[in-house]
Amino acid sequence: MSPQSPATATEQDQGGVRFTKDGAIARLIFDRPRARNAMTWRMYEELAEACAKIAGDLSIRVAVLRGAGGKAFVAGTDIEQFRAFSSGEDGIVYEEKVEKYVSALEALPIPTIAVVEGWAVGGGMALANACDFRIATPGARFGVPIARTLGNCLSASNVRRLAATLGVSVVKRMLLLAETPAVEELPTGYASIVPAEEIDARVGELCDRLAGHAPITLRVTKEMLRRLASDPRVADADLVRETYGSEDFREGVDAFLAKRPPVWRGK
Repeated sequence: MSPQSPATATEQDQGGVRFTKDGAIARLIFDRPRARNAMTWRMYEELAEACAKIAGDLSIRVAVLRGAGGKAFVAGTDIEQFRAFSSGEDGIVYEEKVEKYVSALEALPIPTIAVVEGWAVGGGMALANACDFRIATPGARFGVPIARTLGNCLSASNVRRLAATLGVSVVKRMLLLAETPAVEELPTGYASIVPAEEIDARVGELCDRLAGHAPITLRVTKEMLRRLASDPRVADADLVRETYGSEDFREGVDAFLAKRPPVWRGK
């Protein structure tokens, strides 16, 4: 959650995740700006539904995730939903559900881009971190300040993801000191910093670049990285076999030798 403005849900303000498709680009908008896009269960479920649509559509090459309103990407999970917790078992169930949503985003077979304007904290930090690329406006803040807000914890899977992208020292600042560092303070390369008025153009450029690359190569590379995150001796024969046996690989070789641009079909 944003440390400034905890959000609570009402029946009339459950928010939503808007999914649209523009050619090869899928766009997901976290739409609950009055609560800085804090996630309700309905929003989490709509995110999962959107991920399933994207995973099943070979024509989609890139997905862009963004918060509505320009003030936040996602300001965590709505606090009101924790009122029903009565034991530690509720925490187990909650973390398992969040893991399902975050892992579905992480496992998408296409590149993902998080556009962060303002806050990406708590669950929002987990979602932005699960994306392949992050583009942020100057001063955008990232963190998980639960040690001074809710007093809960993250699952080991989400701590692992944060440590893999940010490093253990930064994660300790976020989790133990409850800091929400500005994007300028984060490790170089974690996010591209772009003025607000240039964000749309930069996102468009990155989408065009990614959409023009070999989709099987991108998908297999993402899956290898996902597997390696939990097992350095991971099996890869299925992925190598699929790539080298594809029509796209033969097209790539033919196009290179003919000195022409390849036409990728994702097959």
